[in-house]
Amino acid sequence: MQTAATFASDPPALAKPTGRQTATAAMASLFGWGLDLFDLFILLYVAPVVGTLFFPADKPMLSLAGAYASFAVTLLIRPLGSALFGSYADRFGRRRALMVAVIGVGLSTAVFGLLPTVGQIGWLATAIFLFFRLVQGVFVGGVVAASHTIGTESVPERWRGLMSGAVGSGGSAIGGLLASLVFYLVSLMAPGEAFADWGWRVMFFSGLLTSVIGLILFRNLEESPIFKDLQARKAALRAGAPAEASPIRSLFSPANRGSFAVATLISFGGGAAYYLTSGYLPTLLKLVNGVPNATASMILIGANVAAAIGACGLGELSQHIGRKRSFLLMGVIRLFAFPVLFLTMANTTSLMGVAACAFLLSLIANASYAPLLIFLNEKFPTAVRATGTGLTWNIGFALGGMLPTFVSLVADGPTQIPMVLTVVMTGVTLVYLVGAVITPETRGNLDRE
Repeated sequence: MQTAATFASDPPALAKPTGRQTATAAMASLFGWGLDLFDLFILLYVAPVVGTLFFPADKPMLSLAGAYASFAVTLLIRPLGSALFGSYADRFGRRRALMVAVIGVGLSTAVFGLLPTVGQIGWLATAIFLFFRLVQGVFVGGVVAASHTIGTESVPERWRGLMSGAVGSGGSAIGGLLASLVFYLVSLMAPGEAFADWGWRVMFFSGLLTSVIGLILFRNLEESPIFKDLQARKAALRAGAPAEASPIRSLFSPANRGSFAVATLISFGGGAAYYLTSGYLPTLLKLVNGVPNATASMILIGANVAAAIGACGLGELSQHIGRKRSFLLMGVIRLFAFPVLFLTMANTTSLMGVAACAFLLSLIANASYAPLLIFLNEKFPTAVRATGTGLTWNIGFALGGMLPTFVSLVADGPTQIPMVLTVVMTGVTLVYLVGAVITPETRGNLDRE
C-alpha cells in the first residue's frame, strides 16, 4: 500500500512559483480564514441577544450560556468538516476545497438572519438554529483544512513563520476587525432596543459579504507547488501500483499517530486562550465592565489590531528561534500575565485601563498560537497535511471553544467571571506547556520531506 513515505524519497526540485502566485496564495489563505472567522464572530458579538431570543431562561447567565453552547456546537462539528474537505484537498487540491468551503460558510451564516425566534414558533426555533450551526461548522472545518495549507506551502521557507502568524492569528484578527466594524455600523443604525428587534438580523446578513469576496479573491488562485509536486510524483508511480491509502487512514497510522496527539495538545492550549480572551471580550466588556455597544466595538477594533501585531511578531520570531522555543516562551508569559490582566480589567474604573487590558489580552493570546499553523504543517507529510492540520486544529479549537460555555455556567453572575477565567486559563496554559515541552522542533520540515 502506498503511504506518504513512498513519495518522500529523492524528491525532484520544486518549480519556483512566481511572485504573483505566492502573493495570491498568501492573500487567499489569510482572507479565506479571516472571512470565515468574521462569520463566526458575528454570533459572539450578538450572543446576549441571541441567548434571549433562542435560549430564553429565568437567569440571564443561562441564556448567555445557551448562546455560547450553540457556538460550541459549531466547533464540535468542525473536525468532521476537516475530515471531509481535508481528505478532498489532499487528493484533489487545496484550491477547490477552499472555494467551496468559504462560499458555504457565507451562505449558511446569512440564513440565521431569516430564522424565526422562540417567541414566534416556540422551541422549534432553537432546533432550527442549532441545525444551521452544524451546517456552518462543517464548512468552517473545511476552510481550515485548505486555507491552513495552501498559503504556507506556497511561500518560501524564510517567510513561513510570518505567514503562520498572519493566517492563523492575523486572519482571526481580520475576521474580528471586520465583525467589529459591522457591529459598530449596525449599532449606529439600530441603537438600543432596535438592535434586539432587528439589528442582530443585519449582523447575520452581512455574512453574504464573505461569499462575494471569496469568489473575487480565489478567481486567480493556483494550487500550491508542494501539492503539485506530490501529484506529479504520484502520477509517475501510479502505473501498476497498489491502491493508495486514504488520507484519514494514513493520518492515524503508527507513523503519524504520535504527531497527531502532541499537535492536538498545543492546538487546544492555543485555541482555548483565543476563545477565553478575544472570543470572550465582548461579554466581558458588556456584562463585567458595562461598556456601551458603540464604545465596546471601538475597544474590540483596537484589540484585534493588537492581536494581529502579536501574531505576526511571534510568527516571525519562531522563524528565528524555532517553533518549540516560541511555544515555551509564550507559555511562561501566559502563566503570569493572564491572571493579572483579567483581575485588573474587572476592578479598574478607567475606560483607558479596560481598553489597555483588552489589548494586552488579545496580543498575548494570539501571539501564543501564532506558530501553530506552520507547526502543524511541518508535523505532517504533504499527502495528509490538509487532513492532519485541519483535524488537529479543529479538535483543539473545538475543545477550547467549549470553555466560554463552561465559564458562563460556573460563574454565578458577572462578578465571578474574571476569577473563573483566571483559574481556567491557568489550567489551559499548563496543558499548552506540556505539549511544548514534549514536542521536537519542526522548523524546516516542509523542505526536508
